[in-house]
Amino acid sequence: MSVTDPIADMLTRIRNACGAKHKQVDIPGSKLKKEIARILHQNKYIANFVEVEDNKQNLLRIYLRYDKQIQSMITGMERISKPSLRIYVKHQDLGQLSRKLGVTLLSTSRGILTDQEAKKAKVGGEVLFRVW
Repeated sequence: MSVTDPIADMLTRIRNACGAKHKQVDIPGSKLKKEIARILHQNKYIANFVEVEDNKQNLLRIYLRYDKQIQSMITGMERISKPSLRIYVKHQDLGQLSRKLGVTLLSTSRGILTDQEAKKAKVGGEVLFRVW
């Protein structure tokens, strides 16, 4: 079965696994999802991720991160730009995204960047989602 919005599928799998207190979640792999997982790991929202090879497209195994009270480090995720309605932002308008809670990920000409990285690089792009 094909998925029309693979990023939303990834976010939903992570959100559901966090709600069920799973230690890991497997997601069908792609370069975009691997880069998103790298940024989530860099910002300490997930513990780690590995690429598991299989006969098809590989799997991305994401190890979720919890605190001592077994509360997930990810309290919320919101998809902003969708296939039916793309949301773009210029680098001058990135200050509005930075004021909100958490980290916003953008797809730019320099790859997937957080709102802070895009602001430093003075590059705009498509606003993918926000995680907090």
